Amino acid sequence: MINAAIVGLGRWGRNMVGAINGRTDRLRFTHCVVRRPESAHDFATQHGLAIATRLADVLRDPSVHAIVLTTPHTLHTEQVVAAAAAGKPVFCEKPLALKRADAKRSVDACLSAGVPLGLGHDKRYFPSMRELKRLVDSGALGEILHIEGHFSNETTRRFYAGWREDPSESPGGGITATGIHILDAFVNLIGPVRRVSAQLLERPPAPEPVDTLSVLLEFENRVSGILCGVRSTAQYFRVHVFGKEGSAEAIGDCELIVRMCDQTPQRLQFDRVDTLRCELEAFADAIEGLAPFPISSAQMLGTIAALEAILQSIETKGPATL
Repeated sequence: MINAAIVGLGRWGRNMVGAINGRTDRLRFTHCVVRRPESAHDFATQHGLAIATRLADVLRDPSVHAIVLTTPHTLHTEQVVAAAAAGKPVFCEKPLALKRADAKRSVDACLSAGVPLGLGHDKRYFPSMRELKRLVDSGALGEILHIEGHFSNETTRRFYAGWREDPSESPGGGITATGIHILDAFVNLIGPVRRVSAQLLERPPAPEPVDTLSVLLEFENRVSGILCGVRSTAQYFRVHVFGKEGSAEAIGDCELIVRMCDQTPQRLQFDRVDTLRCELEAFADAIEGLAPFPISSAQMLGTIAALEAILQSIETKGPATL
């Protein structure tokens, strides 16, 4: 059993603990790191977590085998580097960083220390997305020409507080909180992005943020793409890949529609899975040397490079080339 410390015990950190403790024999959370111990006391007691107030406390504790970060975005790089320096495998919630140079520091630190780096893109474990990836890789859709994706999430209106409303932590409207899942899917399915042109239209918060994001993308392999997101509307997830022989569209976590030329469309349904447990068990596999973490270093860097370009395009109101 791998003993892990969760750093940051807000909503998502608590979701992580709930997905793991008592539900798998691969990994468990034994420690938490929080700024205000009194706010975490009841939850920590319920889940058997020892409370620390500094990352350094768990980094030097030999009973802690791995670190999981659910902290503000701008803290990720220094925390990943510190964990790697302590010889601890580290799992970081998305985004790994807001700039490619910072993401590379994290990747290089873990490679140099010889410790696994995991990244929290749990939507990769949607059954619909796994089947979409299999179809694309199989060549069944023919030459890939275009990809579209959309992610909207009404939970923004309930959790838009604290650091999440700070533009320095969450720039670009919904791209850092939700849209980056689509961006990761694009890099996973198609490859590196070459150029982007982004538009962010904002309305004053009342009190939640109301904005729309539209991004045109060109990939290095000449595939075109469109990424869209709307905050403060009903949750919606879609990734649609178009090939010369057909297309496949993942809708939500458990549905895939396959449309092949001259054939009746097929609507596939899958059983739901706990994606948080899936990604942390994949992290455990990497720690134990059973399999590499499913998101490669190149993909981690490619997604953040595309994110940085989107933020640049929003700021300059013009295209950005990677």
